[in-house]
Amino acid sequence: MFKENMHTKVGFEMNINKDDVTAPDVIALLQDHLKSMTLCSPPESIHALNTDRLRQPDVTLWSAREDGVLLGCGALKELNSRHGELKSMKTSPQHVRKGVAKRILHHIIEEAKRRGYQRLSLETGSVEAFLPARLLYEKAGFQYCEPFGDYNEDPNSLFMTLNMR
Repeated sequence: MFKENMHTKVGFEMNINKDDVTAPDVIALLQDHLKSMTLCSPPESIHALNTDRLRQPDVTLWSAREDGVLLGCGALKELNSRHGELKSMKTSPQHVRKGVAKRILHHIIEEAKRRGYQRLSLETGSVEAFLPARLLYEKAGFQYCEPFGDYNEDPNSLFMTLNMR
């Protein structure tokens, strides 16, 4: 299962906190996330949430910061009382390969367990640009699955799930 190294580099301290999606740097990172999706996927295959959707009651977003500097973010969408969906995982370009995504993912997995979810699922892209994300999810124990929720088969999408039982 997923093991977290709390100190991915000497002197690196990350705080992960719930975010209300109003900070300009968080909004800019999320807009960059949506923009990067358009470079890799056709519009009908983009399932990233916009900032308005991330403010809805069924979604919780966390931002990771070091000394106030935004490192990345990730969200958890409640599909039902037993099933959550990982959304909006994005690392700030200046902080890639520092363990930011791994720490945010671990935080969201722990929150999903705390909420009593039996399953945590996600949709990600099938093209090469999404390979680092898929490898991260695989290392955390996610397995490939059929589309879930409102998703349909799509050659540009892959679906993964983590059994929490």
